[in-house]
Amino acid sequence: MAFESLTQLSALSTLPIWAILVITIWTLIWKGLALWKSAKRNSIVWFVVLLVVNTLGILEILYIFIFSDLKTKKKNANKIQKRTKSKTSRKSRS
Repeated sequence: MAFESLTQLSALSTLPIWAILVITIWTLIWKGLALWKSAKRNSIVWFVVLLVVNTLGILEILYIFIFSDLKTKKKNANKIQKRTKSKTSRKSRS
């Protein structure tokens, strides 16, 4: 098992420096955006997961475009539902 890890690590060392820099910059940009968005939304669990797990930006992109939008859509649906209930309760009182 340790030998397989060393083989994978040596495969990475054959990448040119410019490729490693591009991958690093790509990952840092997406990780920074995802961490900022999760912190802004007070998503502590997502913040920790995004901070610890490295997926070359894949998890971060999924969070930004899919998971964080689901939470926003749920909040908006709840607000609309509350507004509708309050309007109907006002009409029934009249």
